[in-house]
Amino acid sequence: MDDLRPDGWRREGLTMRSPLTTLAALLLCASAQAGSFAENPIVYFAVTDRFANGNPGNDHSYGRAADPQGGDAGSFHGGDIAGITQQLKAGYFRDLGVNALWITAPYEQIHGWVVGGKQQFQHYAYHGYWALDYTTMDANMGTREELREMIDAAHAQGIRVLFDVVLNHPGYADLRTLAQYKVPVLWPGHEKAVLRDYHSFIDYNNFEFKQWWGPDWVRAGLPGYTDGGKDDFTMQLAYLPDFRTESGKAVGLPPILQRKADTRAVALPDTTVRAYLVHWLADWVREFGVDGFRADTVKHVEPASWLALRAAATDALKDWKARHPEQKIDDAPFWMTGEAWGHGPERSSWHDAGFDSMINFDFQNRAADDWKSIDGVYRQYAGLLGKSPRYDILSYISSHDTSLFPRERLKHGLSALLLAPGGVQLFYGDESARPPGAAPVGDEQQATRSDMNWTSMDAATLAHARKLGQFRLRHPALARGEHRLIDEKPYAFARVMQDDAVIAVPEAQGALVLKVHGVFTDGTSVRDAYTNQTYIVKDGAVAVNAAGTVLLEKAAP
Repeated sequence: MDDLRPDGWRREGLTMRSPLTTLAALLLCASAQAGSFAENPIVYFAVTDRFANGNPGNDHSYGRAADPQGGDAGSFHGGDIAGITQQLKAGYFRDLGVNALWITAPYEQIHGWVVGGKQQFQHYAYHGYWALDYTTMDANMGTREELREMIDAAHAQGIRVLFDVVLNHPGYADLRTLAQYKVPVLWPGHEKAVLRDYHSFIDYNNFEFKQWWGPDWVRAGLPGYTDGGKDDFTMQLAYLPDFRTESGKAVGLPPILQRKADTRAVALPDTTVRAYLVHWLADWVREFGVDGFRADTVKHVEPASWLALRAAATDALKDWKARHPEQKIDDAPFWMTGEAWGHGPERSSWHDAGFDSMINFDFQNRAADDWKSIDGVYRQYAGLLGKSPRYDILSYISSHDTSLFPRERLKHGLSALLLAPGGVQLFYGDESARPPGAAPVGDEQQATRSDMNWTSMDAATLAHARKLGQFRLRHPALARGEHRLIDEKPYAFARVMQDDAVIAVPEAQGALVLKVHGVFTDGTSVRDAYTNQTYIVKDGAVAVNAAGTVLLEKAAP
């Protein structure tokens, strides 16, 4: 455990196993209606800690502090739920046209840090992937009341809230958490541990590790625990403890939660590890009206667990909506997207395991191509997504686990993404040209998670993103329509479905004539949503004056 690389496990090859069941079919039978969220997801992903600091008073909860040795790449920076609420109330997300907000897990994370990269930096759980207690709010993120206010504010604007969730593993056995909850496996002087001697203060041969999560709960390779397995479902990712979600054995509360005074977890009779985790995660939906989950490390958890989570969350959201008719957006069911490293645009067995969509790793690199190549991508995606049974993907151009799209080409990347078939996901700061942060040796992906650049936003890029996002929000045809090439130079295409049609020219300047026959009929008044100019279709064409991009839609009567 000399080099803890929390993100390294995401680079495993993709494997799938198909548990096609009646339950899966029932869960996914909620067919998307034209114009609904499920038909046209436009998701904004914010790493909460790096987005906006609405309450500086919670910045150093549990004794968390800035890293005095390796910079602040892995420290908590202060962003919180209150900061997201401030931006919701300011109309930031509404102006972007997004209809869902994906936030990092707000439940309580391990309190201390672990060794990041090649002994480069103190790595805290600011990203929400190292859970300690699934039933309580992490104090750095805020309070339950602040979470409720944020979700209500989002719902009032028709914006859904999605939680990032992890079913595969809890967090590491870090020095601070072990000390605070009196797990007697530490050597004297551990309070002064630094990067180079961190692990020397943990007695990894001590059987008292049973007082941590306990061997019935996790595989951990520690005394008294089972080692991680060789297959995707039982392996330990980057030395993380692996939940025994496949076990049929009833368990009590893990020992560390039994000693945690502020936990909301209670012992449940005849309950397995899987059932506890599902119960805890579904409770957030039942209490707050969380609309969906983005599930982490999907391929490392057996499909039966995802199906159980989806079923419980679906029931929980239905219950919440029945009790909160004024706060709900609509009666749409719970929604889930999943991350299985390397998944492309094709339908897979994971779509039968509780997932409405899967994150599409194929698009990021292809979005940088020329428009002729991108047209081939659009044609491929539209063809796949038009097949039966229906399914969806979630494409992106930047990610916290891969890289940021080249900052100097963001307008191109945003156009490619926001005009693509299928669901789309904006990564915070792509719309504002947020610069990358520090890239520590051994974990360069930390550079993708820099602070939101509120004081140095690129106004032209932001304006471009807003026009594209609002246009997409109005037009499910972009996500689900038939793709038609109109012209190669300048590149122009149509996307057409019943009751909706658009034409887009992503990069065009000056006067040009667009062929619109078969999309808009002669005499139709059309509007360029990019310039707000209105034109009349004549002889199957429209003469427009382009100002960088053309986004044609039928003009309102």
